[in-house]
Amino acid sequence: MELRLKHGLRPRPAIGLGGVAPDSVAVAGGSALKPAASRPSVMQAPVLVLNATFEPINVTAVRRALVLMLKGVAQAEETNHTEVHSTQKAIQVPSVIRLLSYRHIPQQSRALSRKNILLRDRNTCQFCARAFPASELTLDHVMPRSRGGRSTWENLVACCYTCNNRKGDRTPEEAGIKLQRRPRPFTLHTSRQLMRLIGHRDEKWRKYLFY
Repeated sequence: MELRLKHGLRPRPAIGLGGVAPDSVAVAGGSALKPAASRPSVMQAPVLVLNATFEPINVTAVRRALVLMLKGVAQAEETNHTEVHSTQKAIQVPSVIRLLSYRHIPQQSRALSRKNILLRDRNTCQFCARAFPASELTLDHVMPRSRGGRSTWENLVACCYTCNNRKGDRTPEEAGIKLQRRPRPFTLHTSRQLMRLIGHRDEKWRKYLFY
């Protein structure tokens, strides 16, 4: 998957599975599920994904979790107090879902993508250390592409547009800004660290994050 990595160029808006917009989930009969209240962020809230053995394996968005549930691939183990509605039904928004069939998870790094870099960097600009919504972040090459910098885990970081414009076609040292931490590949260890971090904020996750 190609990344929109050109400096100053905003990423394309996220499109859901099968062309479904991020704030709705298609169901049988052509209807769509939408949040009961006017809260556009609810469909992007994090959901813990468990394997069939109850092992935590991933974090996904509510929208994706609902798709898996509607397809009969997963079931909700924990829910929150929000509901999404279609013309025919109301479904509680899940906080934790479990896959109904066991999935083998390879012990390897995740694919290099904008989504995974933002997840690794916790949606935080790696220069000013401020957290932003995904739509307000871009990716920056620490060593500029014009000077041989490659699109790798070790050379790409989440960056806000202000810092991206300030840095321009320079290294952080040349631009007088500091890189918060050295970028690393997104491994299974990184993923579990993020699960535990989010788990501290959502008590429903804690009993599943036992290691």
